[in-house]
Amino acid sequence: MGIISIAKLDNLYWLGRYTERVYTTVRRFYGIFDDLIEEEEGAYHVYCERLNIPNIYTSNEDFVEKYTFGKDNPDSLYSNMSRAYDNAVVLREELSSRVLCYIQLALDVFESHKAGDSPLLKLQSVLDDILAFWGGVDDYVISEDCRNIMKCGKYVERLDLYIRLSYHTRDIEKEFSKLTNRINKTHMYYNIEALDKLSDMINKKENWKEDYKEALGYLSQVIEVR
Repeated sequence: MGIISIAKLDNLYWLGRYTERVYTTVRRFYGIFDDLIEEEEGAYHVYCERLNIPNIYTSNEDFVEKYTFGKDNPDSLYSNMSRAYDNAVVLREELSSRVLCYIQLALDVFESHKAGDSPLLKLQSVLDDILAFWGGVDDYVISEDCRNIMKCGKYVERLDLYIRLSYHTRDIEKEFSKLTNRINKTHMYYNIEALDKLSDMINKKENWKEDYKEALGYLSQVIEVR
């Protein structure tokens, strides 16, 4: 594959981000589902605050339904999977139909949801499809540049969510290492100063978590698609 256009680079990067946004938030949702069912109303308030999304929900049950499968909620998992598909469909040539189909399958799970369906069973299928998508990327996407750009998006998004949701520092260190390794394999522009400042904060171990918004600010500056 020759030089990647800015438009395709943007699609590749955001395909990586949106698929990871769905994957990590689904996994996190599994961890808080019991609390949403068993705890007092409003158990989702802190979650919304940490993710910086509007708290438009009226109850725990309302959150479970609208945050996961809400077609009219721009912050729902369904909406983010739709954005992943929108980016993937214009990359058919780069991805191949074989790889693209896994994004379609994951979106189909959301679109087939009906009130009363078990959300956990549906979401497990989404996780399986996303894992199959990344396996297909490694096996069938010929361009190393395309693979690396998608994975840069993947690791930026994973770091963003891990920082917001207070994952253990060792997990954040591991994902930061993956990101820096992947960036160095691409021809993307990146802000070395922001990357170094984020590295310095992460190296403070647990002491930096009270300043997590500062860390997110540095992360948001690391990659600029241009």
